[in-house]
Amino acid sequence: MDGTALNVNADATPNNLEPYWMPFTWNRQFKKDPMLVTSAKGMHYTSADGREILDGTAGLWCCNAGHGREKIVEAVQQVVSHLDYAPSFQVSHPLPFELASRIRSMLPGDYEHVFFCNSGSEAVDSALKIALAYHRVRGDAARTRLIGRERGYHGTGFGGISVGGIVKNRMFFGPLMNGVDHLPHTHNLEHNAFTRGQPQWGAHLADELERIVQLHDASTIAAVIVEPVAGSTGVLIPPQDYLKRLREICDRHGILLIFDEVITGFGRLGKPFATEYFGVKPDIITCAKGLTNGVIPMGGVICRKGIYDAFMDWADESGNTIELFHGYTYSGHPVAAAAGLATLDVYNEEGLFERANELAPYWEEAVHSLKGTRHVIDLRNLGLISGIELEPRPGAPGARGYEAFKRCFEKGLLIRVTGDIIALSPPLIVDKPQIDQMYTTLREVLENLD
Repeated sequence: MDGTALNVNADATPNNLEPYWMPFTWNRQFKKDPMLVTSAKGMHYTSADGREILDGTAGLWCCNAGHGREKIVEAVQQVVSHLDYAPSFQVSHPLPFELASRIRSMLPGDYEHVFFCNSGSEAVDSALKIALAYHRVRGDAARTRLIGRERGYHGTGFGGISVGGIVKNRMFFGPLMNGVDHLPHTHNLEHNAFTRGQPQWGAHLADELERIVQLHDASTIAAVIVEPVAGSTGVLIPPQDYLKRLREICDRHGILLIFDEVITGFGRLGKPFATEYFGVKPDIITCAKGLTNGVIPMGGVICRKGIYDAFMDWADESGNTIELFHGYTYSGHPVAAAAGLATLDVYNEEGLFERANELAPYWEEAVHSLKGTRHVIDLRNLGLISGIELEPRPGAPGARGYEAFKRCFEKGLLIRVTGDIIALSPPLIVDKPQIDQMYTTLREVLENLD
């Protein structure tokens, strides 16, 4: 392609596409038959050949307010024109302080402090480091073990893939971090297939944390990290009372509980965060994606007051002037913070979290209208998220899901697939006719898929 930004008429040949090594992509297949978008507005992308593509995935779970929002674009343009960058080590600027205060006001209880980074992956690694350091500054340095969950996705940093539980994300990168164990996942088709909302079966799986405590001793365990709703692995909804039991076990043994809300944060379940939806308070929350509506990369780690206070107390006692030896060049970046503030304004002014809550019952009916559709072996939903699990082709796991992805794009719908599981998570501005269009298109594709 030439140097023109998003040149719709650019030649999409493999020679021109070759230099870019795409993430989480079948590069050779893509470059033979590229699926390129050149612009986005509202609920739609525009493809390189001029077709409208209905966004069924909010980009990658991040464009919760839809695309091309003028308020966010203008905020970014205004800030980048007069403060393109400011350091965050020992110097700062007003915007991240304002954004942290806004986020704090969205959460119940004592979530008093926000640490900014640049992505969900960085948020997770930052949260793990904060958890480990928290125990150390309190004089409990033996607590170094981290507990994740099978099928969990916590980004692609070494910390995240160590506590994560997706095989392909782990198997190529050596032994990863020491001292990590994993809870079992909660997915069980025999007990929970076609459940609407949270399954009744599976809360007992949280008790596996007690077994892990007995194996390693609580005195060695720093933190447990889970996604309230596991998204990237294929939309696994937590069983009723599962998260509550995890909280109780962590409390009993002095273990920190971390919720990875990179996907569930900012309205996906009809509440600002999943902690409010489920009525379970973790000690640390990670966020990203919807924080800036995907416009500028940004992530955050939200901590309860006692965690921050432990670092301040330690610094006072030890004489250290720096409380947390961690950070990033772009922490609290002015342009990202401006995008975040404008995004929160859009959410609030348009009542998008409330809108998601109101649409959730209609969404649920649309999801479960696919029961009986060819190849469908399970349907799962919560808030404005759905998982459609397909029966794999014998000897070719993932092939049917990938073909469904391609055919949906050809028919004007962007979906996301993980193996043979289709995930939908539209922008919160979606309307009922667009919901109908998504599931009608998906049904047509599946009925004509081998």
